[in-house]
Amino acid sequence: MTAYSRGDVVLVGFVFSDESGKKLRPAVVISSAPYHRARQEVVVAAVTSNVKRRLPGDHPVADWRGAGLLFPSVVTGVLRTIKRSMIDRRLGALAKTDLDAFDRELRRVLGL
Repeated sequence: MTAYSRGDVVLVGFVFSDESGKKLRPAVVISSAPYHRARQEVVVAAVTSNVKRRLPGDHPVADWRGAGLLFPSVVTGVLRTIKRSMIDRRLGALAKTDLDAFDRELRRVLGL
């Protein structure tokens, strides 16, 4: 099974909320290596190309091309735990500056 690292941008098959189907969407792996060693799951943050709407927990990706994204994008505060098998493939990785900024945003919205 492929190993994923914190900050990796991956393509994930997300099931629609009404379970009528699924769509491949980018997400950022936010869980740590110790978490991955102990579990079959990965914690991810959803990514959107809707850069006009920013909500608490969101971070615009400065180096979106370097992250393997096709469009300017925002890492959102929408978090989800998924099975590793739901990951289709790795697209790239967030630059350290983008990951650090998203970490600060997560700490702020989670009160950590």
